[in-house]
Parts: sequence; C-alpha cells; structure tokens
Amino acid sequence: MAPNTPNGLANQEPKAIFTREEVFQHRKKDDCWIILEGEVYNVTPWLKKHPGGARVVLHYGGEDATIAWTSFHNDLNQVKKYLTAFHIGTLQDGKMTEIDKDFLKLRSSLKEKGFFKPSVPFFIAHFLHIYFFFFATWGVLWYFGNTWATWLIAAVFMTTCQAQSGWLQHDFGHLSVFNSSKLNHAVHDITIGLMKGVSSWWWNYRHFQHHAKPNVHMKDPDITAPYLFLFGKVIPEKWGRRRLGIMPYRIQHLYFFFLGPPLLLPIYFHLEVLFYTFKRKLVKDFLLMVGFYLIFHFTFAPLMGGFWGNFRWYFFIRFLESHWFVWVTQMSHLPMHVDTDKRDNWVSMQLKGTTDVETSFLIDWFSGHLNFQIEHHLFPTMPRNQFAAVKPYVVEFCKKHDIKYHSKTFYDALADIVRSLKESSDIWADAYDAHIPLKAD
Repeated sequence: MAPNTPNGLANQEPKAIFTREEVFQHRKKDDCWIILEGEVYNVTPWLKKHPGGARVVLHYGGEDATIAWTSFHNDLNQVKKYLTAFHIGTLQDGKMTEIDKDFLKLRSSLKEKGFFKPSVPFFIAHFLHIYFFFFATWGVLWYFGNTWATWLIAAVFMTTCQAQSGWLQHDFGHLSVFNSSKLNHAVHDITIGLMKGVSSWWWNYRHFQHHAKPNVHMKDPDITAPYLFLFGKVIPEKWGRRRLGIMPYRIQHLYFFFLGPPLLLPIYFHLEVLFYTFKRKLVKDFLLMVGFYLIFHFTFAPLMGGFWGNFRWYFFIRFLESHWFVWVTQMSHLPMHVDTDKRDNWVSMQLKGTTDVETSFLIDWFSGHLNFQIEHHLFPTMPRNQFAAVKPYVVEFCKKHDIKYHSKTFYDALADIVRSLKESSDIWADAYDAHIPLKAD
C-alpha cells in the first residue's frame, strides 16, 4: 500500500511512480495532471466541474499544486473526497522544499492561533454600514428631491454602498466569513448577484486565476491586456523587439486615465459579465443579476424621473466606483514584477507580484483591507480583519528566507501605477526603435 501522506490524501494502491518531468508533460486541457502532497492526479475529467473554472487548475497543470490547493480551500477533507477517483500514482521525489515546508508550518501555526476565525461583529457591522449608505441614498432623494446637489450627494452615497458591497462579496468569495464553504458560496451568490448585479461564476473564474498566478502574463487576467496596455519590464521589451501591438504604448501612462479607471466597470465588465453569463448558461446568476436591476429600478427610478434618468445616474455611479476599484486594486499589483510563468514557489511568486500599503482606519476601510495585499495573497481564506495582526509573522518569515517584503505609503502606491506605466512605455519604445530581434524571432 502507498504510504499515507500527512493529511491522509493517498489511501489506495498506487498505479505508477512518476518523475516531476513526466508529470510536467501533462499540462493541457485535454490532458491535465497535478501533484498534491506527493501524489499524482489526472484531473482532466474534473476541469469543467471545478467551481473556480478550469483555467485556475490548468495554471498548475503538470506542477506541484499543494500550496495553492491548501491555500484556496478551507475544508480539505471534503475536497479530498473528490480527488480519490483521479489518483493515478505517486511522485518519485515527493520531498518539499524548505520554504514550502516552512510556509505550511506558518499557516498551520496561524490557524492554531485563531487567525483564520472570522469576527462576527466585524462582518455584521460591515454589512449594516453598507445598507446605511443604501437607505441614506434613498432618503436624500426622497426628502430633499432630485436637484443637482442631491443628485451628486446621492451618487456619492450609492458609490460608497457599491464599493463596500464589492469588498464584502470578495470576503464571501474567498470563503473567509463562515466555516462552511457551501454557506460562503451560497451567500456569495446572493451578495454579488443581488447587491452588485454580477455573476459569481464570472468573478470566481477571473479572480482565482489572479490569485493562482499573480502578475503572470497570460495567466493573471488582471494584468493580461497587451492590446491596450503593457505592464512590467519583460513583456514590453519582447513586444517592442518584435514590433507588436496596435496601441500608442509610448503614451499609455496618459491614455490610462481615459481607458482604465473610467471604463473598466461601466463598459468592459458589464459586457464581459453578460458574455460569460450567456455563454455558460448561468441561469441562477442571471436571475440574481436581474433581481439587482429590478431592485435598483423600482427603488430609484421614481425619484430620478423615470427609467432614463435612473439609467444615466446608474452609469455615473459605476463611473465613480470604477475609479475607486481600479486605483485600489492596482496599487498593489501593477507596479510590481510582471513576467511569464517561471514556476516559482508559492511564497516567492506572491511576494514578487504584490505589495502592502500603509495602514490606517480610513485606508483600511477605503481599500477593503486590500492594502494588506501580501497577507491576503499568502492566505486567501483568512478573514481580512486579521491581516494587521498576521503581518509581523509574515515579515519575520520573509526575513528568514531572504525574500523582500514590499510596503509603500498610500500616495506612493497610487503614483507608482502611473510611474510603472511610463517605465513600461519607455522600455517598449526603446526596444521598438532599436528593433533588436529576440532569439526566437
């Protein structure tokens, strides 16, 4: 019989013994193997059934996915039940690296200390304050009438409601509010659907790819937009040398202000959500989204002079929210290292692509605690109210393993978005003008 792994994942006769090189040959959507705790699984039949979408699994195709798998799931015993049928053998050299072993020890230690336990009062207060802004929006318009001043004040209140709803659905999506994964998923469906008008499947599909391989070109959808922007130092040089691209990348740091924050939520995300909802035939998601728009219409259209007045006001809210969302989410990623997949270990990969931002009560609230981006990426299921307390442990871990821990002021983090876009544009322009072909050309 195969020796049991620490978590008891292998409990049957192995069918074969594989080397890492052999497993690495199987990384396509019609032939996908992964390594978990020294055991090899052919997860090809599971790809389409995976709740987070097939791509997040494919990003670890042919690789050791132990740390990512452990980090993304709360109830590992439940997940293991699905894996038994896909077990095909054992890894010849199943030894973990020292940094991976230490990280799992750190994660286990933090769990024993209670850092993965959610604060019920925190999330109740967060939920209630969202509805405070919702009813304040309605109250301003109902009591004072629809004037230009109340129109703007109500828009600011509703933008705050929507932005904070976005941070709340993010909590449920990461399974960090309840102990039960099923309950987290169920409330996430309702929160993102009825409170945001967005598909939970679409969010899982995009967001977990980002967490699986942050700032990895063609695997992280948040930084893979080469026909609009080029990020980092590596990709712009490659594209410049090959004279690729259709945009005036020399001024991307300028047109970012027109094509980035203003348009992401009002235009691009609306279209992409609808596309995937219909493509995947997501009936439940579609009905919840319809529910959001019906609530929004019947609540505010009578106060906005009808459908078209409410329509214009809604897109102005999304315009404001889009700026909030883009600057907060990108300040911790866009200026960081961007490259193709180098198959780095979990900790190194997360630290290369993320940075923390200074903390204060206002910044924590404004960013939904995403200013603790390093802690969030290392421990995606950890409740965000615990990040500040966990940070010293992470800093000490990084010192031990000689990994740079990035941290910035709020101003520098925002300014670095534009600085990094300018640096990338200069790299592309220099390579384009020199036109020194790559070896692969």
